[in-house]
Amino acid sequence: MGWARALKVATTPPAIPAVVLCGVLACGTLASCEYTYEDGRAAASSPPSAVITDPVLTRDPALGQTVTGDALKAWAQDVLPDVNGLSFYSSFDLLSAGESRDEETTQLPGGTYAVTLACRGTRSTEFTVRNGSEVLIEVMLRCGTTRVKVLQLETDAVLGITITANAQANFAYRVSRI
Repeated sequence: MGWARALKVATTPPAIPAVVLCGVLACGTLASCEYTYEDGRAAASSPPSAVITDPVLTRDPALGQTVTGDALKAWAQDVLPDVNGLSFYSSFDLLSAGESRDEETTQLPGGTYAVTLACRGTRSTEFTVRNGSEVLIEVMLRCGTTRVKVLQLETDAVLGITITANAQANFAYRVSRI
């Protein structure tokens, strides 16, 4: 029995280092493997210089500048879509920093309306649309963008619209029947 024990002890220790050595060699050999494929094309000399990761269109830098006169009228016509005679009220102008303007639409018959809001400048402009004391639309609009909100009037109404500019800004809006 002692002879078997001695034989067992003698064969076990060399097996462990041999397994570890084989594992290290296998990992080193696998890590250095590389697959190459010849497709007949020349190898790229350098990686591409630009990688496109975000398909967002850049903002027109001119929209950060306010305009007056004919340029203001042209901008308002551009951002407020023509609705083939279904427009009930529209307005556009220039506001100074911190200025607020209150306007009212003409009498609107009950129905569904699209209110298109836009501003032009370096910051944002707040638009609030009310029917009497009820706030129907309240939105802080980043200048250089246009937003359309839909509202339903159960009865005839005159809407009150308040526009407040954080910095000097052009504003434009249109109330159209849908």
